[in-house]
Amino acid sequence: MKLLTVTKNEAGQRLDKLLAKYLNQAGKGFIYKMIRKKNITLNGKRCDGSEKLEEGDQIRLFLSDETIEKFSKTEVPAVKKQTLDILYEDENVLFINKPCGMLSQKAEETDESLVEYLIAYLLESGALTEELLRTFRPSVCNRLDRNTSGIVIAGKSLGGLQAMSAVLRDRSLHKYYQCIVKGRVETPCRVRGYLRKNEQTNQVSVFRDPVPDSLPIETEYIPLAVGTDYTRLQVTLITGRSHQIRAHLASIGHPILGDPKYGDPACNREAKQRYHISTQLLHSWKLVMPETVAEPCAGLAGRSFTAPLPGDFLRVMKGENL
Repeated sequence: MKLLTVTKNEAGQRLDKLLAKYLNQAGKGFIYKMIRKKNITLNGKRCDGSEKLEEGDQIRLFLSDETIEKFSKTEVPAVKKQTLDILYEDENVLFINKPCGMLSQKAEETDESLVEYLIAYLLESGALTEELLRTFRPSVCNRLDRNTSGIVIAGKSLGGLQAMSAVLRDRSLHKYYQCIVKGRVETPCRVRGYLRKNEQTNQVSVFRDPVPDSLPIETEYIPLAVGTDYTRLQVTLITGRSHQIRAHLASIGHPILGDPKYGDPACNREAKQRYHISTQLLHSWKLVMPETVAEPCAGLAGRSFTAPLPGDFLRVMKGENL
């Protein structure tokens, strides 16, 4: 017999959903058969799987150890040790300064991403156990392109994931980026357009007027430093579309330096030669929390967090007086 006590990360979901995670190698038919035969009970009583779980509920599995071992597999990511640049951490969330070149989430099964490094870090620190990992997997709440650096929010608890996902979804959390672009940009501006994504090439196009399958976009930028050939900008996404900052700035004649997909090839070659730059200088720099954040993250309300600019960025800033 196996006793499972529902934790705060597991509460709020249906019993059958939790059982499907715990017995993740078993089919639904097996799970419902065990429920019908009362080989699975909830708080010592018969159940049907539709019950909504509360913290402290007790689930008993009257199954042999061999059966549980056969049908319950914990997927612990086997990844190379990676030191995370953690800007803030509490029992519910982490804010991580993701380096350029790291995936936020896996694109292919064989990929290693920030999610796997996060789980490995939490297991090593003791904030997560393999037993808990059976039914709850910490994850990131927002994503950055592989070659965009800066702040990624991760949820350590279900409540943390839900609270941060809510402020990202309703756009009450303000995100500010910094980038270095071609040309002189001397006045702040808010630009609008329409973006269409080609799923086959994973590339987007920006148009001034609507075209079929396009979505409206809006981007705001403020010059922070203007050099002879380049400008350092603070950028705010009013809408949040795939590759929006990179493609939108390129469409108005100010591509991001080092961007291999939307950038200026001549500028990129010069930057690579002078500053050893091989990717776009785009950095998720600052987060400002709204005045109200749901529990269990209410203590983050009104706070701001910044991620230091990476070395590539600083080299160009120094060389171009930005």
